[in-house]
Amino acid sequence: MKLPVLSLILLLLASFHAHSEEKAPQCFELRTYHAFEGKLAALHARFNDHTLDLFQKHGMTHVAYWTPLENEPQTLVYLLAYPDRAAREASWKAFLADPVWQAAKAESEKDGKLVAKIESLFLHPTDYSPKTALAGEGHVFEMRHYTTLPGKLDALDARFRDHTIGLFTKHGMTNLPYFHLDEGQEGAGTTLLYFLAHASREDRDASFQAFRSDPDWIAARDASEKDGKILIENGVVSTLLLPTNYSPMQ
Repeated sequence: MKLPVLSLILLLLASFHAHSEEKAPQCFELRTYHAFEGKLAALHARFNDHTLDLFQKHGMTHVAYWTPLENEPQTLVYLLAYPDRAAREASWKAFLADPVWQAAKAESEKDGKLVAKIESLFLHPTDYSPKTALAGEGHVFEMRHYTTLPGKLDALDARFRDHTIGLFTKHGMTNLPYFHLDEGQEGAGTTLLYFLAHASREDRDASFQAFRSDPDWIAARDASEKDGKILIENGVVSTLLLPTNYSPMQ
């Protein structure tokens, strides 16, 4: 059940790359829910029992559902895909108006609301976003958010396109989709957001240690920064994620 869903996402990404001049870019949405203290289990139950089926009913494509490995114990992070922004708006309008959703929401909140805050980012794949399938289960995922200095996103993209992605693979990391923010959002034009998969937390740490000491990486980094730094100070934020039991991507 899980791999065909992921294969669909990869086919959609492939279609985006193959027909980017003919079709509007596909819309992805990264949603972060901050649950009230003690309410995360009830939120997971609502997604597992009701929300996922209703999302699918209303034309949304599940990519992955995660919880942070550390630091944010009451948080759910998930990624959805839509044909375009207009389809996204239509899907959410129908979902929110669905009596089945309204009844499920009311029942789940009979002892109080579950979600304190929702954050949403609209994303589109970069032109070098990999189409590598992720086989098997038991992965630790990593969401990495890079913020560049003004005018430096193209240079960061070139470094990833020409060097970093290949070096990540060399050192045992699995590249998942790479995104830019849609226009009109804070950070659009200076943000790269992407996902990796690792066999374990220990493998992740060993892979990055080997990557950072690789002479090929050091040479690529130095060449890309010959005209100045690319990232702002503390411009990399990493969040380790574990898939929920109902996530299509494991």
